[in-house]
Amino acid sequence: MIEEDDWVLIYFDRRRRYTIKVKKSKIFHTDKGVIYLDSLIGKNYGSRLSTNIGCNFVLAKPSFLDLLETFSRRTQIIYLKDASLIIALASIGSGSIVVEGGTGSGFLTAFLANFVKPEGRVYTYDTNRYFQKIAEKNIASINLSKYVFFKNKDITKGIDEEDVDAVILDIPNPWDVVKHAYNALKNGGVFICFLPTINQIEKTVIELENLPFIDINTYETFLRYYKVSRGATRPMAPMIAHTGFIISAKKP
Repeated sequence: MIEEDDWVLIYFDRRRRYTIKVKKSKIFHTDKGVIYLDSLIGKNYGSRLSTNIGCNFVLAKPSFLDLLETFSRRTQIIYLKDASLIIALASIGSGSIVVEGGTGSGFLTAFLANFVKPEGRVYTYDTNRYFQKIAEKNIASINLSKYVFFKNKDITKGIDEEDVDAVILDIPNPWDVVKHAYNALKNGGVFICFLPTINQIEKTVIELENLPFIDINTYETFLRYYKVSRGATRPMAPMIAHTGFIISAKKP
């Protein structure tokens, strides 16, 4: 049963889907009419309700990805297609200890925290305190704060943590962190970085090869949606193509 401060997904159709937090005496405006949030309290997820002008919607329980859509964005974010590959390559799971370089708005931080909980931790470094405060609010809004430690420090100057499972970087110069990452990783730990250009890849891989890293690989992912209807199923014209490259390497 829905209570005040619970997150809900208000679903009209694929284009009109809104993740909001229920607050008493608040009104949510849409092009399908208004919804008085008081009226949602006490309802069950899955209920079918109507706006003030009679447009029907489903009151659904939001997924983790729905919650991420509520984040304030002040920096470029890591897309789902890249975040999911990063999680898989780094073998992130419950109990993992992860160091992140480049907090940004906290999207990848949230992905990592959601996977490492309840026993793991994410230590995220960023030199920009303004952006990091936004990330802190984003992480707090979905109740993941106790799994994340924010560090207003330059990760190229060193990593404080030891015996970590993964070092994951989204910064312009990851080659300056490679040696620090090697020292911080446990045996079997994984180095990951996300980069937008070929030149950055080359410089980073060369630096990785100068240390005893093994299994150095570079990836690029693409994501295409399909429009499905009887007799007319086809790929949708827009697609999420190049967003960046992912490099992975293992400390033996």
